[in-house]
Amino acid sequence: MGVAVFFLAELGGDELELGGAEGRHAAVVRRIGPGERVRLTDGRGAWAEGAVVAAGKSSVTVAVDERGTVAAADPRVVVVQAVPKGERAELAVEMLTEVGVDVIVPWNAERSQFRANPERVEKMLAKWRAWAFEASKQSRRTWFAEVAPIASTADVAERLARAALPVVLHEEATVPLASLQVPPSGDIVLVIGPEGGIAPTELKAFDVEPVRLGDTVLRTSTAGVAAAAALLANSRWS
Repeated sequence: MGVAVFFLAELGGDELELGGAEGRHAAVVRRIGPGERVRLTDGRGAWAEGAVVAAGKSSVTVAVDERGTVAAADPRVVVVQAVPKGERAELAVEMLTEVGVDVIVPWNAERSQFRANPERVEKMLAKWRAWAFEASKQSRRTWFAEVAPIASTADVAERLARAALPVVLHEEATVPLASLQVPPSGDIVLVIGPEGGIAPTELKAFDVEPVRLGDTVLRTSTAGVAAAAALLANSRWS
């Protein structure tokens, strides 16, 4: 089992104190004490690791004996996820983060049944970002998954137009996802529709030939992770 990962924005120095919410989680929830090794990361590629030399009620102090940086992933995987209902949103965000997706873009699709007023959007983004943050630590990522602001269909169309590989999943498509050639760099933008499917007007706006994932139809909360894994298997994982 690997060492526990915690977030710390500043990693300079031979001894680092992990306080605040992260320190309380380490000391109280995880009950990490002196002698145990932990890894600290700024979530943007830098990390520092060492043994805990002191533990209080709401903080731990780490003596750093190893540190490094990890380059940002390339190609970058961006998943545009139509906003699911209820607990399926949490499932989607957690699994996309765990599989290695770099950016998650919540999309208020025509059939998402999400009423996008400012207060609801702010609460939704706070939840998605908290889920991605915790899942990034759980999966021991050095680059944490980013949750972008909520996107309109026009925003999604713009992302697809700029992508090195634009991918739109649709159950009625005839082209298989497995037939796509993954580029060596740039953005792979993968669009996952809502439970009711992507509307014809949205497909027209995207102006991308859709592809099918397989012979079965997946829920919106699981289609993204399956498709991302298939693309990663032909690029960063190979």
